[in-house]
Amino acid sequence: MIRDAHAFWLRSPGVGEIRPVTLPEPGPDEVLVRALYSGVSRGTETLVFTGGVPADQYAAMRAPFQEGDFPAPVKYGYLSVGVVEAGPARLRGRTVFCLHPHQSAYVVPAAAVTPVPGGVPAARAVLAGTVETAVNALWDAAPLVGDRVSVVGAGMVGCAVAALLARFPGVRVELVDTDPARAAVAAALGVGFASPDDAADGRDLVVHASATAPGLQRAIDLLAPEGTVVELSWYGDRPVELSLGGSFHSGRLTIRSSQVGTVSPARAARRSYADRMALALELLADPVFDALLTGRSRFADLPDVLDRLAAGSLPALCHLITYDGE
Repeated sequence: MIRDAHAFWLRSPGVGEIRPVTLPEPGPDEVLVRALYSGVSRGTETLVFTGGVPADQYAAMRAPFQEGDFPAPVKYGYLSVGVVEAGPARLRGRTVFCLHPHQSAYVVPAAAVTPVPGGVPAARAVLAGTVETAVNALWDAAPLVGDRVSVVGAGMVGCAVAALLARFPGVRVELVDTDPARAAVAAALGVGFASPDDAADGRDLVVHASATAPGLQRAIDLLAPEGTVVELSWYGDRPVELSLGGSFHSGRLTIRSSQVGTVSPARAARRSYADRMALALELLADPVFDALLTGRSRFADLPDVLDRLAAGSLPALCHLITYDGE
C-alpha cells in the first residue's frame, strides 16, 4: 500500500515547491487514491500563486482538503483524477475525480470522490470541476430556446459554458475574447467567435468570464433591453470600475453573480453537490471538451509551470499535470 507521496505547496507568493507527504492508513469509510492527472485551473490558481487572494475572502476561497492558509504556505488545487487503490469494494480499482490539491496520492472520505463514467478518459475528467461550474452557471442563467448568447472570456470556464450552450436548441452562441488564437477553440466547440470590438450586440444573455473590468463593461454593452449578464469572474483584490450610464437603467439591464460554492437556487431544492458533479462527469463523455486541454507537464515541473502561467509566458486553458512514475 502507498504510504509515501508528494504534494505541491506554495511556499511564498510566487514560489512553489514539491514536498514529501506520509499518508495515513485509510479508515473504513475512506479511500486511498493514486493520482493519474490533475489540472491547473489557470485563473484561480495563478491568483493564489501570486498571493492575490483578498484577506476578507480567505475563508470563501478555501479549497476542499487545502492545507495551510493564504497567502502562504498553502497546499491548493481542486482538479484531481486517480485510481482507488484501497477502500470500499464498490470503489476499489475505479477511476475517480476528487476536488483535491495537486498530490501524487491521498487519503480522503469515500464520499469525496466521484466515479468517472466508462466513456470519459481520465485525462479529460480533470475538467469535471470546470464543467460543474458551467452547469451551475447555466442553472443560474436559465437560457431559453432560440436565445442570442455571448460568452465574454474564452478561458477554461468561459469555454466550458460555450460548449454546453452549443447543445441548446436554436441558441446562437458567440465566444468573445481579445486573443484571436481562441477562434480555433471556438470552432472546435462549435460556436462563433469575435473580438470585443466585433462582437454582436442585442444579446438576450451574456455570460462574463474574462475577470477584467473592460470585459464586464463589454458584456453589459452587448445586452438587448432587459437582458442579463451572469458574472462568473473572480477578481481577487482588484477594483472593478464600470460605466452604468447609457442604456443600463433605461434598458433595465441586470448583472447577477454565479458561484460554484453553492448549488444554484434554481436547483438547490432538487439537486445536491454530488448530483451536480455526477452530471458534469456525464457531460464530459463529449470529446469536444478535449479542446480545453492545451498542454501537459510532469508533476515535478509544476512549480515552474505555475510560475510561467502566472507570468503569461505559458498560454493555456487547462494545463494537464501527469503523475507517471510517482
